[in-house]
Amino acid sequence: MTFLGNLIWLICGGLLSAIGWWLAGLLWCITIIGIPVGMQCFKLSTLSLCPFGKEIVNGGGAGSFLLNVLWFFLSGIELALGNFLIGCFLCVTIIGIPFGLQFFKIARLSLCPFGASIVNIR
Repeated sequence: MTFLGNLIWLICGGLLSAIGWWLAGLLWCITIIGIPVGMQCFKLSTLSLCPFGKEIVNGGGAGSFLLNVLWFFLSGIELALGNFLIGCFLCVTIIGIPFGLQFFKIARLSLCPFGASIVNIR
């Protein structure tokens, strides 16, 4: 079921979300200081491609908090808003609710991705 959910996910907008993460990662990688942030964006784009069967575990410390504050104002709002709007659009239908909930999960992650890790559920 996880494979089928991820396959339908790509059609329902998961690829758009992953492209957003990739673009943010490329923009961050323009500067040397932004490369660690860009690499985190590339890691999180994998979640945008296959979110079913994965869970987000939050953690981190002071460094993660400072990066999250910087991220929130420079890239987080745009990614979170895009994922939130796609999630709302999908939740209009009963069939789209599971996909919309996954978009809400990614939108929450888009606001503060540093210190979060992705864990497989099995």
